[in-house]
Amino acid sequence: MAQIRLDKFISERTEYTRSQIKELAAKGRILVDGTAVKRSDTKIDSGSASVTVCGQEIRQQRFSYVLLNKPQGYVCSTDDKDGETVLKLIPPELRKKGMFPAGRLDKDSMGELLLTDDGELAHRMLSPKHHISKIYIVQLFREFENNYINKFSEGITLADGETCLPARVRQSEISNKLAFVELYEGKYHQVKRMFAAVGNHVELLMRVSLGNLVLPEKLAIGESMEILPNDVENLFKEQDFDLFFAKYSAFYSANLIKYIR
Repeated sequence: MAQIRLDKFISERTEYTRSQIKELAAKGRILVDGTAVKRSDTKIDSGSASVTVCGQEIRQQRFSYVLLNKPQGYVCSTDDKDGETVLKLIPPELRKKGMFPAGRLDKDSMGELLLTDDGELAHRMLSPKHHISKIYIVQLFREFENNYINKFSEGITLADGETCLPARVRQSEISNKLAFVELYEGKYHQVKRMFAAVGNHVELLMRVSLGNLVLPEKLAIGESMEILPNDVENLFKEQDFDLFFAKYSAFYSANLIKYIR
């Protein structure tokens, strides 16, 4: 495997600066394969070396991928001028320099959000040619109407005249004011504007799937977890909306109702 400077290895995988790494190494706080290394410019094997900084083992992989169950009140940005950013929800051991939200959810929306420092992956996700499906559960102000199914499948025309791609929608079996929606695009406030176009109003929205990467049931609102590159590839695999609905609708419906209460 390639040899790499110790300070470069650590700085690419953490929020430590080169100067901080140099200082920590001099103090004996950096271990390589269990032995303190006092010089930060020491070359190590990037594929096999076990590196520990202040007792925290540094991951081997170059890029990081963190899945967050976003709560309301946080903005999908690296800049806090519009409010607290989702980055503040990521624990220090999972944060890295250059990490950003790949995609977005509105400030008042909840659910699945991927944060990474992998710019190429983010580009793939946002590229129209990949057509990543996104599934949301929404709480409606008025009861779900069966004619929504045909209207969404034909492509909703929004109030400003813009037409959406065909989408799928189904009422939750638990409540006639909960519905699941699958989209293949991401216009501004799209789900809310689509329901507004059919005479309803979205009171709460939660994203529960990106491609075939489903929001883990064990991941509570506000919690995050690191995922592996193999898991990330599920973003680009087709999701079967009907199978998703059959498997997850009861759980996510009950979960959202619990949150509302």
